[in-house]
Amino acid sequence: MFKYILHYRWADIRQMMDNDRSPQNECAADMKGKVCLVTGATSGVGREAVLALAAHGASIVMINRSVEKSEAICAEIRSRYHTETAFFTADFTNLREVHDAADAILRAYPRIDVLINNAGIHCTKKTYTQDHIETVFCVNHLASFLLTYKLLERMKQYPGSRIIQVNSQGHRFGGLNVKDVNWEKRHYTGLRGYGASKTAQLLTVREFADMLRGTGVTINAMHPGAVRSAIGENNGPLYRWFKRTVLAGALVDPAISGRAIHYLAAAPELASVSGQYFNLTHPEKPAPHALDRKIGKIIWDISMKMAGLG
Repeated sequence: MFKYILHYRWADIRQMMDNDRSPQNECAADMKGKVCLVTGATSGVGREAVLALAAHGASIVMINRSVEKSEAICAEIRSRYHTETAFFTADFTNLREVHDAADAILRAYPRIDVLINNAGIHCTKKTYTQDHIETVFCVNHLASFLLTYKLLERMKQYPGSRIIQVNSQGHRFGGLNVKDVNWEKRHYTGLRGYGASKTAQLLTVREFADMLRGTGVTINAMHPGAVRSAIGENNGPLYRWFKRTVLAGALVDPAISGRAIHYLAAAPELASVSGQYFNLTHPEKPAPHALDRKIGKIIWDISMKMAGLG
């Protein structure tokens, strides 16, 4: 990690600071006829994303955990925007359920124009899924990797399709070790575990972008801003108290994230932009460790195996 820190430049740090203060890009592009698939869409960033996309005419498909919450957001979208909406259920700690959801979507939808991988989690303590995969790595990286991979061929049938990975400035925490992605040999902390998952996702975005070159399909990652969301609510009472009393004052309305996602999904000027990282709507250079293509190819192979893609 320390070798990467040495490669941070003041220009990169200044860019991050400038992007945080800059007005965000927006567009009025109509999305009528577009099918947008969004994961984790019942609250926070995901909810605002589906509302923003539906407001511009898109048909909405979601993958969520809760049937009750999914039905509620579907009803809200239909009432407010009179556009088609549907949902599938999957727990992203269970990759078999993600496989099944992807297969069901492929059977139900002949086209997918936009895929937004938003579902995410932050854990202060190390836990494992039923398949003995570290939970944060599974939800934040492997599930989105798996879903993206399985939908690629369908999306390639429609040039102009876009994939957006909701990433995070948390990737700058680092933590990824390709010899121990499952945290069995190292001390785990919540920030480093989260950083590892988001670093892995960023690295594979660049690998996906290479695969998609010349197809007309793009893939980009974005930091959704420091916004109010439900992430971290799975942790203990001390963390929840800290989030609600100390962090809450610095967090902003997640609607800004929804508008940013619509911009990335629809702006004509981004039609051929791929393999990039955005701070909301502004392009930004990721941390040096998230630009290491050698590690990216290794984590691609690891992800293929762990996700059961063969």
